[in-house]
Amino acid sequence: MVSTGMGRQARLGWGEKLGFGFGDFGFNLYWTTVASFLAAFYTDVFGISAAAAGTMIFVTRIVDAVTDPVMGAVADRTRSRWGKFRPWLLFGGLPLAAAGVLTFTTPDLGGTGKLVWAYLTYSLLMLLYTVASMPYSALSGVMTARSQERTTLISARFLFAFTGGALVNKYTLPLVEFFGAGDALRGWQATMVLYGVLAVLIFWVTFATTRERIAPPPAQKTRAVEDIRDLLGNRPWLILFALAMIIMMTFTMRAGSAYYYFYYYVGRPDLLPDYLFWQMVAYAAGAVLAPVMTRYLDKARLLMLLMGIVGALSVVFYFVPKDMIWAIFTLNILISLALGPKSPLTWSMYADTADYNEWKNGRRATAMTFAAASFAQKLGGSLGSAGMLWILAMIGYVANQAQTGASQTGIALLQTVLPGAFALIAVVVISFYDLTGRQLERIQQDLEAR
Repeated sequence: MVSTGMGRQARLGWGEKLGFGFGDFGFNLYWTTVASFLAAFYTDVFGISAAAAGTMIFVTRIVDAVTDPVMGAVADRTRSRWGKFRPWLLFGGLPLAAAGVLTFTTPDLGGTGKLVWAYLTYSLLMLLYTVASMPYSALSGVMTARSQERTTLISARFLFAFTGGALVNKYTLPLVEFFGAGDALRGWQATMVLYGVLAVLIFWVTFATTRERIAPPPAQKTRAVEDIRDLLGNRPWLILFALAMIIMMTFTMRAGSAYYYFYYYVGRPDLLPDYLFWQMVAYAAGAVLAPVMTRYLDKARLLMLLMGIVGALSVVFYFVPKDMIWAIFTLNILISLALGPKSPLTWSMYADTADYNEWKNGRRATAMTFAAASFAQKLGGSLGSAGMLWILAMIGYVANQAQTGASQTGIALLQTVLPGAFALIAVVVISFYDLTGRQLERIQQDLEAR
């Protein structure tokens, strides 16, 4: 099936949908590696304390998140024969690959030197990730204006994202062992070289297979401060901003604490790759099901239902005995299946809020809309990762040693109840979202008429 139509109401062919979605496979070679393994890499391989690593991740991610609106303003004002957003995929991959290798390179330094190196390289990695990924996210908002097409498009994106994440979770530690042959420092560096090469090639495929069809009004000339002012007056977007931050804490805390959960609580580190693999497979399955479920339930109501399920099952998870492995895996899969549709649903809703802004104010800033959304994601991710490490420090976690009873209880809570609590908070937040149904249809009709 090929794409039909070059206007804002174009129907996208599966070649273009899959080409776009493939891009997030490349980005998850970085995102999932960072979410699942960076904290453990810093504490158990590089030798940085949990408290120092938590503060470092929080500070650098906050600084990085601030760059998202800046990159949004730059991308919205990019002019090229390839469009506004696609050129960044063409040229952003190689610098990002280099930064990924440096972040997982471990020079022989003292305690302070290691911390400085971690601050500099991780900040560089996140900055270059923003340069490439933020325009990629915005691209989905200008390929078509059809709401259901957007949901399908972004579901394809997250199918690849979670598939990439599943493979990263399954094979990263074996690759580190294979390349390092007992030397974890060398193994991590070589693994990131491999991921960097793959990501560059994937970004080029996405560039070649996608098209931009929606442009701002011809007479539009705005400053970045006006774009931000529009967002602050965009109520549906503000609700999504808070929602993204909260749900990202659920995702990040679950991913980051799984290492500690299996190494120090369950006592079966050999199960970790399979646990994370099936977690991502379930995320992918949930993402694929999102367009089907939205035929019967509005996006906002569907999100409320799914986050309620995540919260309830996460509480149940805490009471599962550590030796009941089948129950641990089953609950993880069910929770992940309920979380999977979140990403395609919310990113599709961001595109709807960009249309709402154009309809309401006569101005369109697609990249700024997605950039500020990415800010919320990164803020939530930083709070999730840093909070996890700070809690580990408070409960007396000591790397590569048997943990006390209090420490084990804290690790179990990080994998179960605490992520579930954030999911339940998300239910309350999304209840205020009202950009749905007939209002969306009216907005698209008005914009098409203009």
